[in-house]
Amino acid sequence: MRAHLLHQDRDFDFSGEPPPNSGDLIGDLELTTLLGAMAAGEKFLYEISEKVLLTSLSDAEAIRYRQRILADCIAEPDIIRELYGIAVGALADKRGLWGLWSPQNPSSVLSSAVSQLEVLIVRLRQLRRIADDHGGKFRSDGLTAFFRTAQRELDDDYFETLGRHLKELRFRDGALMSAQLHRDNSGINYVLRSGHGRRSWRERIGIEPRSAYSFTIPLRDDAGAQALSEMTSRGINLVANAAAQSAEHISSYFTMLRAELGFYVSCLNLSSQLVARSQPVTFPEPTPPAAANLTCTDLRDACLALRIDRVVGNDVDADGAPLVIITGANSGGKSTFLRSLGLAQLMMQCGMFVTAGAFRASACQGIFTHFIREEDPAMVSGRLDEELARMSTIADQISPGCLILLNESFAATNEREGSEIGRQVVTALLEAGIRVFFVTHHFDLADSFHRQGAWRTLFLRAPRQPDGRRDFKLTAAPPLPTSYGQDIYYRIGGWLGERDSGSAQAAPGPDSRADNPAEPCRN
Repeated sequence: MRAHLLHQDRDFDFSGEPPPNSGDLIGDLELTTLLGAMAAGEKFLYEISEKVLLTSLSDAEAIRYRQRILADCIAEPDIIRELYGIAVGALADKRGLWGLWSPQNPSSVLSSAVSQLEVLIVRLRQLRRIADDHGGKFRSDGLTAFFRTAQRELDDDYFETLGRHLKELRFRDGALMSAQLHRDNSGINYVLRSGHGRRSWRERIGIEPRSAYSFTIPLRDDAGAQALSEMTSRGINLVANAAAQSAEHISSYFTMLRAELGFYVSCLNLSSQLVARSQPVTFPEPTPPAAANLTCTDLRDACLALRIDRVVGNDVDADGAPLVIITGANSGGKSTFLRSLGLAQLMMQCGMFVTAGAFRASACQGIFTHFIREEDPAMVSGRLDEELARMSTIADQISPGCLILLNESFAATNEREGSEIGRQVVTALLEAGIRVFFVTHHFDLADSFHRQGAWRTLFLRAPRQPDGRRDFKLTAAPPLPTSYGQDIYYRIGGWLGERDSGSAQAAPGPDSRADNPAEPCRN
């Protein structure tokens, strides 16, 4: 049997290596917050969620396959958690078996395999019961096929046959086997036979003719006991191997079932936390990579929503735009939007919901981030050298059809030099068929793309209110040749109110928590 809950036609490869840029994704998008919420304190769920989240799908139909399964899970969470508990319990039962056994001893291998099968069959019966009682409640292709397979392959005849074989393999009435004599009178061609080797009571008391001749090995005949043990091992060797393979097959099934269901249980954990915080949750609409789609309403940073109570969402229509440049006031929500986009893209491409009112985007071949870093405290290299080194690494890994998020890249030098580097990098990326979202304070860089018009570009701006406050809502607007440095001057001097009214009365600064309830959403 196969679960096939993450892929329609194959098992998920949990042994695969994460993408080489996984460390940057985890750090830049703050994925530890998201993964912690999904795991709910369980280390195994954290590891499974991380593996699936970082292994994105690029096929829209494969994404929708998982989405339909997850929608079923959200509709019937108790049943899914019970299934997950069965898989976890099966593996715990197997680990709980005790006893010494040797892989070189067929008798030991057989005894261990039978013990494992006896505990696993109990869990298979529980799985079949859930399929009978609740299978009709699910509509997704994946879970419908899963329950139908359980009902078909775990039928009553299967359990009856398996139970009978396990009882016989205990050999409580002795093992019956046949053999042939070789030329030197040694035994060959040992075959285990069904039934047992005991004579009937009629034969033993002489009423019926003898059907076999036998002898008893004396208790102190160690050599005879050893020879008998060797003959028994040779007779049951094939059966022991078959039983061990059967136990391993069922155990592997529960291992994969626990892992695949674990991802959906993690999604249930995350969903319940987001709903409890009144955050919008929706299933995104994936489109093929060539479509270059991105439209969203009320898109929010899922990690930020897990940490604070109020988060401001953004509405963006970037369909057909390979380049999106985001400019505007400091602490205006630019980096937060960039993270919200990266998170939503990752969550969509592993089949999850996203924190938005609506989200429609093209699946990409890979997601890359290039965010500003703190200066190296050891002074091994300067910030610009470090940025260029990371960009070089990305250039070696990125490919056409990918998405890259640039946050304040090349800001470690003057505007003229940083703008020129940025223009060359962005142009090279666009020519390679890579979609670019760029948060920058370099007006020269942003304005050059605005004036040239060589690429279809969407310009977003984080606005600044007349009184200096930010509402953290990005708007479609061209870049401005100002960084609002005057705000810093007035805030430091305490004369923010003088700027517009001419009054000497101090007014709250743009970062005032009391008058800016959305303040935690700042970059």
